[in-house]
Amino acid sequence: MTPMPHLLVVDDDQDILTLLGTFLRKHQHRVSTAQDGAAMFAILDTEPVDLIILDIMLQHEDGFSLCQRLRATSRVPVIMLSAMADHTDRVVGLEIGADDYLTKPFDQRELLARVKAVLRRSNAVDDPAPSLRPSLRFGSWVLDVTRRELRASDSSLVPLSGGEFDLLLSFAEHPQRVLTRDQLMDMARGPDHAAFDRSIDVQVSRLRAKLEEDPRNPTLIRTVRNGGYLFASAVKRS
Repeated sequence: MTPMPHLLVVDDDQDILTLLGTFLRKHQHRVSTAQDGAAMFAILDTEPVDLIILDIMLQHEDGFSLCQRLRATSRVPVIMLSAMADHTDRVVGLEIGADDYLTKPFDQRELLARVKAVLRRSNAVDDPAPSLRPSLRFGSWVLDVTRRELRASDSSLVPLSGGEFDLLLSFAEHPQRVLTRDQLMDMARGPDHAAFDRSIDVQVSRLRAKLEEDPRNPTLIRTVRNGGYLFASAVKRS
């Protein structure tokens, strides 16, 4: 029997914690709650968590800072919540490693759909298909599909968020081919993903910063005017 996914909801509003906890438990998820960063990290230190739903506007340390601290040591998926509709917050959230972003007020069913989508992507390692392509090699890089890891030529681990890994995998599986933003969104996040177009550009920028010798003049992930992006390297499977 498959265990219920363990979700951690972090929000300083007790009413929201109670509301989301009740709803998500009703839909077959185990839910823990925390009202600040200290409580969040205390839970993470004591038991495994499959996904974090993290509010940005917390009283002590904001969600951006917590997500940034989390990404230094963990790849657990994060969905950020915000009462601000400003796209700048969405971009910042994605830039620091969040996997998805949802603006308040939101339909609980949309949050549930996003939770399921992010969990599907993070659990793709359990599917039989990746065993057919456990690693993809391009240039001096090795993308380990089974472990969801990127390693440099010296075998050092390059930290990637879940969204960054999924996007890089999409590129590596379709090398030397122009891919539109919509195609990349579908490949990396599924056709039902309701994110905005700018998010792909943000993730590409983050990948370039980690992969390119000169991110301002990229040679690996190239921009194709009026087309999208092209992954220029040849890719070998092993």
